Parts: sequence; C-alpha cells; structure tokens
Amino acid sequence: MKQSLNFSWSFIPYFEDVFLKELNKKDIQEVNIPHNPVEVPYNYFSETSYQKVFTYEKIFDVKNFDSSLLYFINFDGFMLKAKIYLNDNDLGEHVSGYLPFKLDVTKFIKEKNNRLLVVLDSSEDNRYPPFGFAVDYLTFSGIYREVSLESHLSSYLDNFYIHADTKGNIEVIYDKHLSDENVKITHSFESDEKDIVMFEGDNFKINNPKIWDLSSPHLYTLETTLEVNDKKEKYINRFAFRDIEFKKDGFYLNDKKVKLVGLNRHQGYPYMGYAASKALQIDDADILKDTGVNVVRTSHYSQSEHFLNRCDEIGLLVIDEIPGWQHISKEEVWRNACVENTRRMVLKERNHPSIIAYGVRIDESNDDHELYAKTNQVAHELDKYRPTIGVRNFKNSELLEDIYGYNDFSCDSLKIGLIDPKKVKHGEKPYLVTEYLGHMDPVKPTSD
Repeated sequence: MKQSLNFSWSFIPYFEDVFLKELNKKDIQEVNIPHNPVEVPYNYFSETSYQKVFTYEKIFDVKNFDSSLLYFINFDGFMLKAKIYLNDNDLGEHVSGYLPFKLDVTKFIKEKNNRLLVVLDSSEDNRYPPFGFAVDYLTFSGIYREVSLESHLSSYLDNFYIHADTKGNIEVIYDKHLSDENVKITHSFESDEKDIVMFEGDNFKINNPKIWDLSSPHLYTLETTLEVNDKKEKYINRFAFRDIEFKKDGFYLNDKKVKLVGLNRHQGYPYMGYAASKALQIDDADILKDTGVNVVRTSHYSQSEHFLNRCDEIGLLVIDEIPGWQHISKEEVWRNACVENTRRMVLKERNHPSIIAYGVRIDESNDDHELYAKTNQVAHELDKYRPTIGVRNFKNSELLEDIYGYNDFSCDSLKIGLIDPKKVKHGEKPYLVTEYLGHMDPVKPTSD
C-alpha cells in the first residue's frame, strides 16, 4: 500500500544545525511536492541562484499502522543529494538526481507524529554524473518529484516487468524478498472477452491478444497476488503485447517497418524548473504526439513516470538515456555512479511498453571501453528484450551498443543535409540519427 507524502511540507530556503531538532518557525513556508525552491527568471540568470542547501520537513501519521509490516519511504526524484532523518535517526546521505530510491524505515517509523527531515543540497558535485565539467542543460533544484510511504508484508515483491509479445506470450519478471518460504504467487488480468485470466508461475500464453501499436496502444492490467500464510498483498502493473526490433534497414514495430521521426525532450520548464505537475508531464507527451512525431528521446537523463505512463497510453515511442553530457570522469566514484545510474534507470523504466532502447552511453562522450562495457552489460542483464544505444557526435567510434546513435550536425549547411550513414563507420549494426538541425544554423535569428 502507498500513502502520499506530497502535501503540507515545511520549507526553509537554507539550513542550520539547530534544524535537526526544530525548524526556525519565523522562516517556514508551507509547500507541496513537487517543489521548486527558487523561481528562476525566464532567461538571463546564473545557475548558482538555485545551487544551495535547503531544508524540508514533513510531519505525518501512518494510515492503518501495523507494526508487523515493513515500511519504506520512496523519493521519486530530487536534485542532487540529501541527508535524510526520520524521528531523529540519521538515514544517511543519498543521491537522487534523476532517479528514484527507497529507504527502509521499518525500525524508525511510528503510528503518529513522524518527523521526516530532508536537508537537500542542490549544488553541483563533481563526484556524480552529469557533473564534472560543462553541462549543456540546467539541472535546477528541489524535491521535484513525488514522495510516498510504502508498506509491505514481511515477504514482498518489487521491480515488476511484464514482457508480452504479439504471439500472446507473457513473462512476469520481478524481485522476490522472502522472509517465509510458505508463499504463493498468482497472476490475473481481464481478457478482451472480459473474462479473468488467472495463472500461477511466471510464464503464460493467450490467444489473439490486442496488440499495442502507435495508433491503437492497447494496455492490459496485471494483478499479482502474494499470499503469505493467511495474509495477501496485491501488485497492479500495466503491460502490452508488442514486438520491437532494430534491424540494419530500420526499426520494426510488430514486424512492420516504422520510420522514426522524433524530438529530444528536456524536463525543465520556465520559472518552475523541474517541479512540473503530473498534468504538465501528460500535456508534454500529448503535445509531442499531436506534433506528429512518433518517438521522443529523453535527453539526457531519466524522466517522470507520469510522462512515460502517458507515452504508453498514447502510443509514443521512447528512447531513454543515462544522465550526462560529453564528460567522463576518471574518478572511481563517478564511474561507479554512472553504472549504478544505468541499473536504476532500467529497473525504473523497463515495464513501459513505449521504451524501445536504453541509452547507456554519456551523450557525445569519448570512447571508454571499460565504462561502456559495464553499462551495456547491466542493461542487458536486467532486460534481455531491449537493445542498447550509444549516442556520439563523431565518426569511427567504438560500438559496444546494439545501435549506433549519431548526432549529425552536417545539416547546418542546407547544401549538405545528413551524412550518408555508410560514411559513419558502424559495421552491420543499426544506425539512428539522434540529433540534427535544432539549435544549429539555419534556424538561428542570425541565419540568412
């Protein structure tokens, strides 16, 4: 069960050690999550204006508290790192950036009057991607995605991924956390005939499923039930029957070749930075679809689940990407964080049928065999059904990914257009232009 922790937070735009015990009441602002600590001008401002330390406090009761349950606090996203305290217990410093994480708070939570304190540092930190050198996008600040309290039985499941193909095959993949071997796991969903299909085990097949495609993105809902002795816990996840494949001659959806025409998306908004509501995330997906594109690249980081859910619902394809831009650090902490970002991204997003490839290379970075061998390995181990892509802006790059992504800016001269893919060495693997035109000539005000 999930309980929202998004409303009625106390916020102070700075931090002092005394706040570990009690906030300075005269400076408290009441805010809701998502929250942007510093409203930025429309243009011409310094990124240092929001790279500060902020204090958030949430006082809450636990609905239907049960001391036999496990409790976790989920942070969907904040920028960049935070020291977190619950009821005066130090839960450590945690890095979010663009990816969620959960904290086991079972030992520290109580039924009434819990005090959750988040000391958020939105400063750049060279130990973590995308930082370490220049970044071509703004990272903003705040607890800009939702926060929730999640409860589970002592045995529970998470990280669900339902892979289903056009032949009707279903494979349910998830992580098991079992404190008792006496468990029973069953799955069910409503068929197209409105019958309830039930099965045990994690593989099943139905006949003549409705297929998810760009014009009819049909979604099913799987209910998984975990029984432990006389107790039950249910998990609800959507899925779709569809096949994807990148071949040398292009992309295929359900064995039909589809010409990919798309745009890159950043998650920043004027004034509010990253703290956009669910409604705005949905609106962005709808705008893209209405524009006529069929694919969006989340450059260059993981984006909101609300946005991705909407892409599932409207049939908008997605290529996601790990955080970063050009820079690769030689520091072990940074490199480990890059690999960990890949793991967290795939686990967060693999259950979205709209996702068609994982970007596991820092955008426009140099070759790095050791690092990108690891990111590719992690992605393939967690999801054997999707290809990886690496985006570069130079030719003759080492290709460890399944798809050669290329930012082709030769089009700044209208006489040239795009380069012939045969002139960009990529062997026999598929090739995809991941950026072109856009911010280049001839679209600038100074262009002739």
